[in-house]
Amino acid sequence: MAITEQIGKDIITAMKAKEELRLTTLRMAKAALKNKEIDKREALTDAEEQQILTTLIKQRKDAAEQFAKGGRPELAEKEQAEIVIIEAYLPKQSSDEEVLAVVQGAIATLAETGNKPGPKDMGAAMKVVQQRIAASGLHADNKRVSEMLKAELAK
Repeated sequence: MAITEQIGKDIITAMKAKEELRLTTLRMAKAALKNKEIDKREALTDAEEQQILTTLIKQRKDAAEQFAKGGRPELAEKEQAEIVIIEAYLPKQSSDEEVLAVVQGAIATLAETGNKPGPKDMGAAMKVVQQRIAASGLHADNKRVSEMLKAELAK
């Protein structure tokens, strides 16, 4: 079932259960998905839906961090609760070992073309890693992938 369809069904469930936070969060996610679909003028693919939800999670993390710095812990907690609700619609995050294996494989591939890649080759290596992650069907946070890649290139 597509993410949009599942969110629609869960909105109805949240209305019946009178779960206000869940309802507002799901409506916000559905609106973001619908806006992107209108902009694109055709149905969204699963990958595009996942990308939109990932963006929403990133926005919530940034907001929670700002609220925590600003001395508003109750708003930061609300943002964290929204993150948990949205993450339920994304595939499970890949383990560090799986991502590290992809990163090391990409570095080995780049090393075959010439000299060993270093920190200056971060951009090219990141592109290869992202392609391999997408091709293997894994789901990983780009920030985490970038940190692992940077550590591996520094070796």
